[in-house]
Amino acid sequence: MAKQKRPHTYARNRSKSSELFNRKGREKIYENDSAFFTKLVIFVVLSALWIRLKNPFEIGIFSVQAVPAGLLVALLLVLKIEKYQFNRKIWYVTLILMAILTSFTPVGVII
Repeated sequence: MAKQKRPHTYARNRSKSSELFNRKGREKIYENDSAFFTKLVIFVVLSALWIRLKNPFEIGIFSVQAVPAGLLVALLLVLKIEKYQFNRKIWYVTLILMAILTSFTPVGVII
């Protein structure tokens, strides 16, 4: 029985997922844990910042009492900083969950 040769995978033929994984299927480490943790702390603190209004205003049937200003800034930072889409998805979920949790607490600047 003749042994079949495996086809070579040249760099030009690899998919975008090969940027994240090596040929054996193991994830490439491209970011230190300390860098990830620093970004996590910054994004969580930013997403917790709200601008709270002393006098809420009405928009149709809704009463606006606070604006998640830090969340908007953090979302823009994630869009600019993270290169890979699946990392951005993780950050977006983290930011939105923090914004929802902090919407019930008195966190933010009162105007």
